[in-house]
Amino acid sequence: MKVTGAALPFLPLCRRLLPSSLAGLSLALLKATALELAILAGHLLLYPSGITQERRTTPALPAQGSPDPRGTTPLPTETNPPVVLLHGFIDNRSVFVLLRRNLAQHGRHQVESLNYSPLTCDIRTAAELLGRHIEEICERTGSRQVDIVGHSLGGLIARYYVQCLGGDIRVRALVTLGTPHSGTSVVPLANAHPIVRQMRPGSPLLDELARPAPGCRTHFVSFWSDLDHLMVPLETACIDHPDLMAQNVRVSGIGHLALPVHPAVATGIRQALDSAGTGAEATRAGGLTVA
Repeated sequence: MKVTGAALPFLPLCRRLLPSSLAGLSLALLKATALELAILAGHLLLYPSGITQERRTTPALPAQGSPDPRGTTPLPTETNPPVVLLHGFIDNRSVFVLLRRNLAQHGRHQVESLNYSPLTCDIRTAAELLGRHIEEICERTGSRQVDIVGHSLGGLIARYYVQCLGGDIRVRALVTLGTPHSGTSVVPLANAHPIVRQMRPGSPLLDELARPAPGCRTHFVSFWSDLDHLMVPLETACIDHPDLMAQNVRVSGIGHLALPVHPAVATGIRQALDSAGTGAEATRAGGLTVA
């Protein structure tokens, strides 16, 4: 999938100044950095709106296939399970404003964004809390399963829930965006935070995720970017586990912050969720190119 945007006015000059062997990479990096800065500025404006948990007004429905206790016909539920959006480190649900709108425009009306506390110091604890939220969502919506989209740390929390806490019963598909599945070495000084230490290569938590997981029922799709400045090395955002049904989708041309907001990635996420129930591959092309 290729998305072509309008060229920035200074790009022709850059092409003349840079050696031809470096021009392509440098121009892509310039465009990705400019996009990251624009997204960061917009996100800072939206951040206050996402500090509190969203209001959930979905009426409680009988579980699928069970009779209504009042003897009436159960209300129909969506064919697709609810989608749960889980943000990254020191972030909140406001990062998913555009993705949520995109999903709703394409028929996904049961979408919920969850916040976990910025003071969270343990991925295991956050995963347990996620499990309680998902049980509540299933009870309230009448769905037996959910799909999860997790950005960065959010994907790691969801994976721990699925793999280590029995969450594969509840999670049909887990889509991760720029998640350090095998650990990232970026910003060594950040090791003072216990969550960051858990995201380092070789941490006890990542060792747990590397253990055998026979029979895991969840379908995994990991989107990783070749310009993600927070994934060191870049391939850490890929899932490499012999027991997991996993597909890695390479995204070219955008950075870490753009993954949950870029329309091309949103299209890939929708394809991944739509194909999860059929067992088909998430994307026909196997990758996304943003030019």
